[in-house]
Order: sequence, then structure tokens, then C-alpha cells
Amino acid sequence: VQLQASGGGLVQPGGFLRLSCTASGFTLDRYAMGWFRQAPGKEREFVAAINWGGGVARYADSVKGRFTVSRDNAKNLVYLQMNSLKSEDTAVYYCAAATLITTLVRGTGDYWGQGTQVTVSS
Repeated sequence: VQLQASGGGLVQPGGFLRLSCTASGFTLDRYAMGWFRQAPGKEREFVAAINWGGGVARYADSVKGRFTVSRDNAKNLVYLQMNSLKSEDTAVYYCAAATLITTLVRGTGDYWGQGTQVTVSS
């Protein structure tokens, strides 16, 4: 069971990126999926989560109105659209899977993927 996040990179403040998370060894359509991030010297923090059907999403206050989590179960993919990026969004971003969305919102998950670096800088 593996999750892999991709799509990170260097972007200027105000710019946008779309991260993707895919899975190997299992299908995502029975799991809630979440995004977390960890900046240098800081603890990992919850960013966003979406339930298995895609009808419920939750966000950290720091990204509300700027980030959107979505999923395409047919393609076994989960996305994080990040708009209006700020320097404080710089971090390694991870995707995670859990049976319940509340598990993710509380800051943990059952399965974790390798992260992707997002750097917001001019």
C-alpha cells in the first residue's frame, strides 16, 4: 500500500499549484483522503480532507477560500488546488488516507504517502 503525492514546485506569491495524490496497492474510493504539510522546524499540520464520496470537505482556517480538495475515484486520484499562495504555505505536502474524515481532521491517518515540496518565493 503506497500513496504518492506529486505536483509540488517553486511558485511566486499569489501563484497557484495543483497537487495530486495517487495510490498503488489499493483503491482510494473507500477512504477519506487528506492533505497535510510540514514546514521546516514546525510540526505537521492538517490542511484539507475530503470524504470517500467527495461530498464533504474540511479545511484548516489558514487555507480556507484559497485551497480546494477534490477527488476522482475513477482515476484513483485526489487533488489539492492551491491558489493565492503565500510564503507561509511553503512546506512539504503529504497525502494520507483514513477510514473516517474525522481521523484526518484530527491530524492523523491510516496510510501516508511520500511528500512533495512546495516553495512559495519571489
